[in-house]
Amino acid sequence: MTTTKEKLLHAVQLTERVVGKKESLPVLSCVLLDVGNQSKGECSIKATNLEAGIEITIPCEVEDKGIVAVSAVVLSQTIRSISGEKIHLKTEEGNLIIESRGTKTLIKSIPHEEFPALGEGGGAKGIGISREELMRGIQSVSYAASPSMIRPELGSVYVSLRPGAVVCVATDSFRLAEKTIPSAKNKTETEVLIPLKHALELVHVLERISADEITLSADDSQMSISADGVRYMSRVVDGTFPNYKEIIPKAFETEATVLKNDFAEMLRKARVFSGNDQHVGLHIYPKRKIFSATARSAEVGEMSDSIDAALSGGDLDINFHIGYLADCLTIIESDSITLSFAGAGKPLVIRGVSDASFMYLVMPLNR
Repeated sequence: MTTTKEKLLHAVQLTERVVGKKESLPVLSCVLLDVGNQSKGECSIKATNLEAGIEITIPCEVEDKGIVAVSAVVLSQTIRSISGEKIHLKTEEGNLIIESRGTKTLIKSIPHEEFPALGEGGGAKGIGISREELMRGIQSVSYAASPSMIRPELGSVYVSLRPGAVVCVATDSFRLAEKTIPSAKNKTETEVLIPLKHALELVHVLERISADEITLSADDSQMSISADGVRYMSRVVDGTFPNYKEIIPKAFETEATVLKNDFAEMLRKARVFSGNDQHVGLHIYPKRKIFSATARSAEVGEMSDSIDAALSGGDLDINFHIGYLADCLTIIESDSITLSFAGAGKPLVIRGVSDASFMYLVMPLNR
């Protein structure tokens, strides 16, 4: 078969991220190149790590049918180093020969019969959804998911498709992020728990395809998205996401509206003085118009910093983990943010002043 370097490299780089790292199954570190139908003029490139899989179809000129499994890393590096625009691939004694403008490379293959079959991915009929919306939703919340899969529902990104909206949520039980993206196209209801690792892989794939709309389908065991000749599948968590609406406070005792950059700068200073525990104390005294932060560590010293704020409610001294406060700030699109405190020992809710689509909840430290 013959195809362009650009198309082949783009496909191989996308699959490279999904290939497995299990030494016990060498075929998982391979991509499978399959030219199975001469009349279609297509080559399918597949990779899997048994938990997720990807299949990319690219147009090519087909001379002969063929199928071969070769190392993803070796193939990717070989294609990168080729200077010619057209690349010719063929199999010879089971191995892969790559030719382009005077260069010829032979890559040893692994028996392709060992390559696991990719699932169909989400048996239910797919629903159309904006690529940009799904990508933004996952990016807005994924950092709040637990990096551990001890409790799989907390190590996942919860995606709920509702009529008129796509809602993405993640929590590690210390903080929670929720992004609601209006979607006029969505008329059905479905929900899926995507393990964090696969959610990040999915974002990587979505960033690299150009279609405006993708098709998402999901069932109890796996989900798939497809668009532009790319199909990505991953297993989903068979569990129930916490009923997080119950922990969002209904009323607040103290509120502060501050410039997002001022607050971020205040936390940056506090981080320097907070030592290993990364604790910061927030002190809000509305009657005296004081909004300040303090941090101290035996090794570095201590700091106190005040910023301008519009304040209301009662006085409050409360401690947080700096990282948990700072993580959400890059996601919020407003210049000003509102910090709504439910009281001592109770959650803080952070929102952008002009952005109702995003909500971030943080639990305080008990000390």
